[in-house]
Amino acid sequence: MLISKLRRLAVYGGLTIGLAGLSSVCWIAPAGAQQVQRKILLTQDLPIPGYEMVLVAVEIPPGGREGRHTHPGPLMAQVQEGNLTLDDEGKPTTTYKAGDAIFIKGGNIHEGSNHGTTPVKILATFVVEKGKPLTTLIQ
Repeated sequence: MLISKLRRLAVYGGLTIGLAGLSSVCWIAPAGAQQVQRKILLTQDLPIPGYEMVLVAVEIPPGGREGRHTHPGPLMAQVQEGNLTLDDEGKPTTTYKAGDAIFIKGGNIHEGSNHGTTPVKILATFVVEKGKPLTTLIQ
């Protein structure tokens, strides 16, 4: 019971801290799109054996897009600047503005894009199993 509470506390508390991979993650923009920039700010082991949280600053330039992809675990993010257009499997396409928070279920196919004239800046927190790639591009 105590372990269950600790797990829940670690996941919920940790996700809250990082509202917005793995240190050698390479995320590639689709051909013709401008490069999306990602900077890992923090990687932290969780008290749940085999899991970690990764805090990432993401910048999508005007006209840029991430490419359709998935993550092995959930992510929470907050748009800090600009307007992010998100296509998330099973949901209508939505545009998020600065201050808006986003949740994406692990395994969902999604893609963020910037249709504006200024960069989109996002702070994202991922909960992932250690050793798994942070993202997988979908062809």
